[in-house]
Amino acid sequence: MQAANDGHTVESQTMNKLYTFRAAALCMALAAALPLQARAGLLDDDEARKAILDLRTKVENLSRDVNARIDTKSDKRDALELVNQHEQTMQEIARLRGQIEVLANDIANAQKRQKDFYADLDARIAKLEPRQVSIDGKTAEVDPGELKSYEAAMATFKTGDYKAASVALADFVRRYPASSYASNAQYWLGNAYYAQRDYKNAIAAQEIVASTYPDSAKAPDAMLNIASSYTDLKDKKNAKKALQNLVSKYPDSTAAVAAKDRLAVLK
Repeated sequence: MQAANDGHTVESQTMNKLYTFRAAALCMALAAALPLQARAGLLDDDEARKAILDLRTKVENLSRDVNARIDTKSDKRDALELVNQHEQTMQEIARLRGQIEVLANDIANAQKRQKDFYADLDARIAKLEPRQVSIDGKTAEVDPGELKSYEAAMATFKTGDYKAASVALADFVRRYPASSYASNAQYWLGNAYYAQRDYKNAIAAQEIVASTYPDSAKAPDAMLNIASSYTDLKDKKNAKKALQNLVSKYPDSTAAVAAKDRLAVLK
């Protein structure tokens, strides 16, 4: 700051000196002109006129030189101011460029977070949306949760762990009584009991299939399994009755064909 003030003081002093010099030069020119005018009577008109013209030329040359010096100094000062303004402008541009880079980075991060958020949201929604599945040749919609639960129970059944499978299947029909998989889960629950030789529970589970889901593709097989359970319990009467009901209710089913063969043996 002190250096800037000193520079400004020097410039002011220089300008004052130039103006003083110019004024002094003009004064000298006027002073020189007076004697010539006073002596005009002693010289002829041509000589006096020539002397005045010479002096005037010198004064004009001196004035131009002073003006040139003043203008040159002014140009330098203007150039210096332009340089300072340019530096300030460049500094401001650099500062703004830095802010723009920060904002651009913030925007990019915000866009990435938004994209990740919507991707996660879509994934969550997809997990909750019903899915179309084919169950015994029929298209149905099931919730992802019930589908996962049913598939897990059936995977357990296929491993041969019928006790664990019966628990899982019983839990499924309790939680999802209106599911499109409910009739199938109930049917396989009866089979899990039958595999454990729990014939009474097997009969009870299959009777639910036959009475609650009569239009299910598993209903004829459920009635055939009821007859099998009665047969294993040595209850031929109820076994025969179950087979007859099967043939009467589902005469065109594959299970009805098997039921007729068994009835012929029971006679």
